[in-house]
Amino acid sequence: MSETTSFSATVSGTIDNGILVVTLDNAPVNATSGDVRAGLEKALSHAESSASVDAVVITGAGKTFIGGADIKEFGKPALDPTLPSVIEKIENLEKPVVAAINGAALGGGLEVALACHYRISSPTAQVGLPEVKLGIVPGAGGTQRLPRLIGIPAALDLIASGRIAKPDEALKLGIIDQIAQNDLVPAAVAVARNLVGKSLRRTGALDVAPADAAELEKISGKILAKARGQKAPAEAVRLVTSATRPLAEGLADERSTFLTLRDSREAAALRHVFFAERESSKVDGLEGVEPRPVKTIGICGLGLMGSGIAVAALGAGYAVIGLDQTAEAAEKGRERIIGLLERNLSSGRLDQAGFEAQKARLSVTASDADLAPCDLVIEAVFDDLNVKIDLFQRLDRVIRPEAILATNTSYLNPDEIAAATAHPERVIGMHFFSPAHVMRLLEVVRCARTAPDVLATGLAVAKKLRKLPVVTGVTEGFIGNRIFSAYRREAEFLLEDGALPHEIDAALENYGFPMGLFAVYDMAGLEIAWARRKRQAATRDPAERYVEIADTLCEAGRLGQKAGRGWYAYPDGKRTVDPEVTAIIEAARAKKGITPRSFSTEEIQQRMLQAMAAEGEALLKEGIAARPSDIDLVMINGYGFPAHKGGPMFARS
Repeated sequence: MSETTSFSATVSGTIDNGILVVTLDNAPVNATSGDVRAGLEKALSHAESSASVDAVVITGAGKTFIGGADIKEFGKPALDPTLPSVIEKIENLEKPVVAAINGAALGGGLEVALACHYRISSPTAQVGLPEVKLGIVPGAGGTQRLPRLIGIPAALDLIASGRIAKPDEALKLGIIDQIAQNDLVPAAVAVARNLVGKSLRRTGALDVAPADAAELEKISGKILAKARGQKAPAEAVRLVTSATRPLAEGLADERSTFLTLRDSREAAALRHVFFAERESSKVDGLEGVEPRPVKTIGICGLGLMGSGIAVAALGAGYAVIGLDQTAEAAEKGRERIIGLLERNLSSGRLDQAGFEAQKARLSVTASDADLAPCDLVIEAVFDDLNVKIDLFQRLDRVIRPEAILATNTSYLNPDEIAAATAHPERVIGMHFFSPAHVMRLLEVVRCARTAPDVLATGLAVAKKLRKLPVVTGVTEGFIGNRIFSAYRREAEFLLEDGALPHEIDAALENYGFPMGLFAVYDMAGLEIAWARRKRQAATRDPAERYVEIADTLCEAGRLGQKAGRGWYAYPDGKRTVDPEVTAIIEAARAKKGITPRSFSTEEIQQRMLQAMAAEGEALLKEGIAARPSDIDLVMINGYGFPAHKGGPMFARS
């Protein structure tokens, strides 16, 4: 190897027997910043003009090839050279250019690789064009080159979903040409040397394979239905399905579309969510605080919630000891957990070896004493204060003083639970969302006396469980359920004021929610919320507006979909508007002397948004939530708020 040449602060090159190996080193993800683009262009110009260079290999330092564009540059004046111009230079270079994909090649990273004349990857690399997840489309040739390489249907699937492909799939599709089993760069150098003097395959010059129009229409229809009004997936479909036109025309259209979307409110909202996720685990007072080691997790209560938590913990590599009231209940819990693992196995999310390993790390018991080895115990028992306090006092007697106790309560006060224990400083809230092995959100509750390293441990465990942790203070319902209560209350006020359930649901679905509020109630069942309202009746402020319509439905046996009727009727299982519900609502209005009026879709949306944002402001003022973006993350990941709207706090900004 010759000595290293620096082409810029982040791009260097060495010559290996006539092959220029160009390494991009822009930590942490080798984003295509202005310096990377300038350095890469200089390296290509050097290769073009130097008689000592026969071919080029492009690779990344560390574990990433190129992780995508530098989104910090979005909204700022463009710096030359642009990524499309650098990519054009790669594709048109007279000497062979080989991409040695050492890790993630995402967005602009895959677009760089697509322009190379050959692509070889490591066995751990990943490729994808996830731009739609940021409200944009690929802007440097992805929508035009990928269809030329793998066909329109496969390109549509990848680009419009933004999903990531592993090497085996990428090889099968034709995105990459080879997987290096040993040292990647030497293998890429050998490939480059072999290409010298041969005719080069330029992706942009390939013909697009004919595609069945009916198949494309079917794929496109599914994508657009799932997009729920988002612009980027629709534009991705348009660009990919028109990739049969001349390359220059397609590239110009793609770039124009990319720039328009990049400056849109939708893209700003999704960038807000992207950065919010990185901010959420930054917690005041935890700088330099080390989490406690956790290897074994105890789970008390092996119903649906506890079983889901167990599956998440087993998937993260923890040993799990499940506790239930009787040996029979514990065994039923074990069967439920194994059933969920078997579902993961049959779906391909888990292989046989992984299934056996997870199964081996699971044990169940009806004896408190068997939880003694646990480093963390999470309770998922009935949401009753006395039940939880009794359990934690029993746990005090059997687990080590430094082990952590976590409550999964939704509405109870964890400070009251902690105060009844021998070591309140080790108590934390970990509020999972159901199903716990699927839902990504985890509210980590900082109690009044929670020790900093206990909170740090809660966050560390959440991340290992592949959850998105959001820290919240203590208040009834924490961040999510408290805002949801305000949102539900406003919906009921709208009912009294003149809207009907199906009108409110339609407005919410039009905004981007996957399902309307009243349809969700019917699916979940109305009896749990009814029982809670009855418990609160004695302490409710009589001067506060209260809507009795939901209570009337429950008293009439309208408990939701499983009862065949709730806010809607379900003849043959199909949701339909029920005149009986309309009559109940009209009677409730008349009883209060309310003259109903009609509401536009936008009015309904604005009232619901305002209710959420106002409750969010109250949470910030009280110090329950640390930042507006945390509230947005909770509502997006726990309650179906459309991510492309940025969350209720962003939407009202």
